Order: sequence, then structure tokens, then C-alpha cells
Amino acid sequence: MRALMLCMLLSLAWPVAAASRVVTLAPSLTEIVLELEAGDLLVGLLDGGERPAAVKHLPSVGNFGQLELESLLQVQPDLVLLWPDSISSAQRQQLQRLDIPVLVIEPRKLADLAGQFVEIGARIGRLEQGQRLQQRFNQGLQQLSQRYRREQPLRLFYQVWDVPLYTIGGQQIISDALTVCGASNIFAELSLPAPQVSVEAVLERNPEVILAGVQQQLDAWRIWPGLTAVEREQLWLVPDNGLERPSFQMLGAMEKLCERLALARPRNASH
Repeated sequence: MRALMLCMLLSLAWPVAAASRVVTLAPSLTEIVLELEAGDLLVGLLDGGERPAAVKHLPSVGNFGQLELESLLQVQPDLVLLWPDSISSAQRQQLQRLDIPVLVIEPRKLADLAGQFVEIGARIGRLEQGQRLQQRFNQGLQQLSQRYRREQPLRLFYQVWDVPLYTIGGQQIISDALTVCGASNIFAELSLPAPQVSVEAVLERNPEVILAGVQQQLDAWRIWPGLTAVEREQLWLVPDNGLERPSFQMLGAMEKLCERLALARPRNASH
């Protein structure tokens, strides 16, 4: 909601003319611009992992966590798409002092993401494409929800890191994706996007499924055979890393997640 309000304020503060020189400060935002068929408008990006083939030639304006303001100014953008966590708070303040329109994108829910296809599309002259993406995304979500809904959602622990132990909170968009796939985040009441939790708290909540991005992190839980996720061999790798990049492609990553979770046996199921 805060990001959406900022978008509305920015739309009042800057001319309505569509942006023609766009810089993206997160891989997910680069993907959205490409999904809106607007790759020709990109003039630079913040590096953060492997680049899509369509943008390999573009100038870099820094790496994830470290924006190079001089490089940004050299490409003369008339719109910067910003994911707040992609740069430091100090650099965000520096960016705000520049005479460049900035659109902040930070979806907490899947519905927010769908609306931001339209928001970004409107700012770059691709409103119709944004509306089509929104419609297709919402239809895909509805189909997944209908197909994979469970009367009793699976209790799931989503592990982000092991030392210290981090998970996702209820205001993180992946938590919303779990709900679509018939699961519930056991730490959904936590408001931070990536809160630190204790092993004891996980044991107490006894998840039926544990997801992580590294096999070694999953194997570490086997020292607690009493955990339902361990007992039922439901220690699974996240099936598609696209789940962690909020763009239209997230829908395909969610489908893989739903298919995986459909195989899970809940605590009260027989062997």
C-alpha cells in the first residue's frame, strides 16, 4: 500500500509523457519491463545474478546492494524502477535528491504484483500490455488456487538461510504464494519480510513440509526425527528460484511449487 501511494504521488509530480529511457534496480523489475515488451526502453540495470539474453548488452549501473550514481547519470534515464532492498537506505536518499523520476515497486501480495504490471505499463507507454499481463496473471492465480486448495492447509517452513536461521514473514509475497498452493507459512504472523527465528520455534510449530534453496540446509533437520517434515521425508528444495523474483514469470514458478506440494502427506494422513 505504501509503495502504491508513492506511485500515485510520483504520477502527480512528473509529466504524464511515457518514459523512454528506463533503468531497473532489481532483476525482477528488468523481467517485468521485458514481459511488457518494452526491452527497447531499457538503458541500464543493476546487476544481481545472471542477466537475461535480451539485456546482456546493457550498461551496468552497479551491483545488487551498491548503486554507482555516476554510471546511472551517464545513461540519462527518465525513469528509475526501484526495489527498495536492492540498494542501501543512504543510496535511496541520494537517488531521491536527483532530478530523475523514481517508481518504487515492492509488492507484498500477489494482487499488488498484478496491479503493478499496469502501474509500470502506464509509466512506460505499455498500458495495454500491462492490463493483459494483469488479467493473465490473475486468471492463472485463480486456476492454481482452485486446483491445489486444501481444506486443511499444509503447515510449511520456508528457510531462507541457516546460520543464523532466517525465514519469510507474512508480509513477504512468497508467503502469499504458499497460500495459493494450499499451504500456510508457520511464521505468517511475523511482519518482517525475512525475520530471524530459532530452531526451537520451528520444532515447536512442527511443520509438515520444509522448503529451502540448499540441500545441505535441508539435511541438517534430520537430527530431529520427530519433526513431521523429517518423518515423512518432506524436506524439499524450492523447485524454481523464480519464486523469489516477483514478476510475471513467478506464475510458472508457483505452478511448479504447487505441483510439488500436492505430493505432500499431511500430519493426519496414513502412511
